[in-house]
Amino acid sequence: MNGIHDMGGMQGFGPIDREENEPLWHAPWEPRMFAVGSALGAWGRWPIDASRGQIESMGAEAYLRSGYYAKRLPATIANAIRHGLITAREAETGQPDPAAPKATPPLTADMVDGAMKRGSPTARATERQAAFQIGDAVRTRNLNPETHTRLPRYARDKPGVIVLLHGAHVFPDTNALLQGENPQPLYTVKFRARDLWGEAANPRDTVCIDLWEDYLEPAR
Repeated sequence: MNGIHDMGGMQGFGPIDREENEPLWHAPWEPRMFAVGSALGAWGRWPIDASRGQIESMGAEAYLRSGYYAKRLPATIANAIRHGLITAREAETGQPDPAAPKATPPLTADMVDGAMKRGSPTARATERQAAFQIGDAVRTRNLNPETHTRLPRYARDKPGVIVLLHGAHVFPDTNALLQGENPQPLYTVKFRARDLWGEAANPRDTVCIDLWEDYLEPAR
């Protein structure tokens, strides 16, 4: 979707604040938020792409004033309610509803280390053959979806060149909507900075973006 989260090329937000020796956590509640999100994700009720889509639906003011884990909290609550893991009343009060159904969590303490090491691989086997090869000139499609996409707004309808092929991976646009993983070829596409930002950009600069095949078409 087009929203405040898609900030590439936007002006007026000042320099990026790079924190020297940045700690892993900035507040005691952040690791707890990470743990809660991981535990809920183990149920498999919604994929990470749906979490990203929910975060992107935040209003601009709330998004800009919230840090990484502060963005995840309302998105996690919304998905947990939508997919039946908690009720709205439980989210509001922080207390379990005695009438709500109980289930055994799929992720137990002794399983956490293995789950963290495995991660969530997105590579998939598919019969779909890659339409492009390294060195092919392509152009990104001019998409403006109302839901989650990994095609940045600043890189739409732009010429580029395929520089890497990563095999088939889960397509986030459909996965976010629970419409299936739709695995397809994933490429690294190199763009000239001037094609993205205009003549003010350094002519020697390039930008590489990992993009799924449905975002691309042959150069015209």
